[in-house]
Amino acid sequence: MRRLAVAAASAATALLLLTSAEHAAASVVVTIDKSSQRMSVAVDGAVKYTWPVSTGRAPYGTPSGTYSPQMMARSWFSRKYYNSPMPHSIFYYKGYAIHGTTHISRLGGPASHGCVRLHPKNAATLFALVQSHGTGNTRIVVTGSGGVARAAARSRPEAARAPAATPVRPAVAPPELRPSPFDSFDDD
Repeated sequence: MRRLAVAAASAATALLLLTSAEHAAASVVVTIDKSSQRMSVAVDGAVKYTWPVSTGRAPYGTPSGTYSPQMMARSWFSRKYYNSPMPHSIFYYKGYAIHGTTHISRLGGPASHGCVRLHPKNAATLFALVQSHGTGNTRIVVTGSGGVARAAARSRPEAARAPAATPVRPAVAPPELRPSPFDSFDDD
């Protein structure tokens, strides 16, 4: 009887380890191409979704690089940018996040203050996918040159052209809306 109990426990442990190993091997790779303003989402190496996005507009930029999610929030409001809604936020670098937007008509072109904006339904799908696979099994890869680089290239002076204009600086927010040092996860 004791041998049977030990064998059953061993079989259950082996099944649990096998299931855990399969889940740990699962990976989500989110690739954002600022040049095409598109996001692709691959699960275990197979592309499952491709969506239009909006990255940072001039003079703001979305930093390129490879990141891991740092924090996730189903409902978030930017304290830095006038309490703007940021549903299904996946923060990946300082205050930069992938999140849903109400500015659906702007998707496919640079429009944000540096965050990566998605259609709200796509943001919810991505959020659930990352949540189910875990932030440790998710990579976010940001590539390409966005609207900031294209705008800078257009404004470069050539020998026959006048020098480029000084970039317009964003308006300063009123004191009650200015970010505090504690607003590390706050961008739009």
